[in-house]
Amino acid sequence: MSQPREIAPGATYLITRRVLRRHLLLRPDAALTQFLVYALAVSTHRFGIEVHALCAMSTHLHLVVTDVQGVLPRFLQFFHRIVALGTKVLRTWEGPVWDHEPTSVVRLLTRAAVVEKIAYVLANPVAAGLVRHAHQWPGAKSDVSELGGGVLRAARPSVYLDPENRQWPEEVTLSLALPPAIEQDNAEGFRREVAAELERQEAQAHAGLQRQGPRFLGTKGASTVSPYSRATSFEALRDRNPTFAVGRNQGDAWRIAGAAVRAFRASYRAALERWRAGVRSAVFPAGTWWMRIYHGASVADVVLMT
Repeated sequence: MSQPREIAPGATYLITRRVLRRHLLLRPDAALTQFLVYALAVSTHRFGIEVHALCAMSTHLHLVVTDVQGVLPRFLQFFHRIVALGTKVLRTWEGPVWDHEPTSVVRLLTRAAVVEKIAYVLANPVAAGLVRHAHQWPGAKSDVSELGGGVLRAARPSVYLDPENRQWPEEVTLSLALPPAIEQDNAEGFRREVAAELERQEAQAHAGLQRQGPRFLGTKGASTVSPYSRATSFEALRDRNPTFAVGRNQGDAWRIAGAAVRAFRASYRAALERWRAGVRSAVFPAGTWWMRIYHGASVADVVLMT
């Protein structure tokens, strides 16, 4: 059983979802890219999610988002379902699209963490040896220059979505918002921070790839590879599933955040034990999702993690 997770309105996250057995089903061709952008725009509008950065790799999706209303599980359920069903039609694919591992949800607690994870998302195609620079990736993505001001647009795809259904408009737009901690008058400084971190991560990736000796696949190769093949590069099995990030060299922030997570889980477990014993007046900690939504449990007003 997975550990309970606090769902707090206004929290910013790095979201990662992987394709089953590293198949290249999300290959960045025009039809798949259109579907992804459209599905993301509709899903974020529906649940009030703000998107800061994204990169759709052939084997997985990365998003950096802020959950304004505290409904992240419902957004992820809706968005991932639509993407999976559309992908099955576009690829004539039988069986599941997503890996059986749960979606990775990492809460970004500091400005440093937001900068590093946005750069990480954008640098992903470079780190994978697909393109030399992040802006060359042909799939659904955001660029540094678009942070807090870019707009992605997509017409309704001709597959799967019923044009008679009002929830699927003819065209949608997706505005890329600044993270909540960044003031508009500091937007350019924030973009410079991300650009510098992206440059650092690209240089790090180039150095690692240089030692291995492979050539970059390139935009054409990435767009035309068979979506039914599988990635062959080495990928270590996940030995841990982080729930938060504070950035490099943030020891004090890491200790404070770790203590808050442990306090939330301890409070949750104590309330759950009382609930299982039949005490329906048990109060769960603020940020409790499943028990509040599906069982009507009472939740404290005070947020444990800031």
